[in-house]
Amino acid sequence: MHDTASLPSSSLPAPLYTQIKEALRARILDGSYALFDRMPSESELMKRFSVSRVTARQAVSQLCQEGLVFKVQGKGSYVSRPQVSQSLTVLQGLGEAMQESGHITSSRLLGSRFFAPDDTLRARLQIAPPGRVGEIRRVRYVNGAPVSLDVSYFREATAQALLAHDLETRDIFAILESDLQCPLGHAELDIGAAAADVDAAHALEIPPGSPILRMDRLTFARDGRPLDYEHLYCRGDQWRYRLRIERTGTHGRGAS
Repeated sequence: MHDTASLPSSSLPAPLYTQIKEALRARILDGSYALFDRMPSESELMKRFSVSRVTARQAVSQLCQEGLVFKVQGKGSYVSRPQVSQSLTVLQGLGEAMQESGHITSSRLLGSRFFAPDDTLRARLQIAPPGRVGEIRRVRYVNGAPVSLDVSYFREATAQALLAHDLETRDIFAILESDLQCPLGHAELDIGAAAADVDAAHALEIPPGSPILRMDRLTFARDGRPLDYEHLYCRGDQWRYRLRIERTGTHGRGAS
């Protein structure tokens, strides 16, 4: 039932529009409001929560800013497919990043295999012959919707250790640091546009050829050892990266 939303209880009261936004947000994330459902109008929110129109409008505007709701002129507000927004200035797993914004993440393990790597992969992970690598393939979900296909490569021993843990509810980064005692240091990223092949399209539930983001990421331990090389195939309609960049004092002195 859509009319059971109530204001969240808190010892530190937030502004009314924030409380209303959080109440509606919870109903969206738990599926009470499904994708493309019409949200309560401003008048309905005013009556339900005994607030002014300005307050009701602010609550809906915040949901729009978070990508949970979109507006149709003259028709109202509707539940949208939430976009995944992740900062590129911090090395985080998907679960870590989404937890900060209250989203629910999970994974589906598609499979794993062990094989002798080619020269490129061997060099990236610094594996001497005849060492093997382990490949782990997973689909990542946010709020029940598939957002990325992750194909990750590790040294054989690391992959075997990871597969002994729950890869469907936990981030690999968290397992590496907490369980395997491998503190992470930094990562090298290469991001570009791509078209989904058959495998990626099937995993992401989109038509083949759909636009996706492809990220190649090489993650290093704090001591400089390469730990993880992966290809991340992300739905173009659900993924957004944030990056803060600064202009240095040595630029911008000429003509603009």
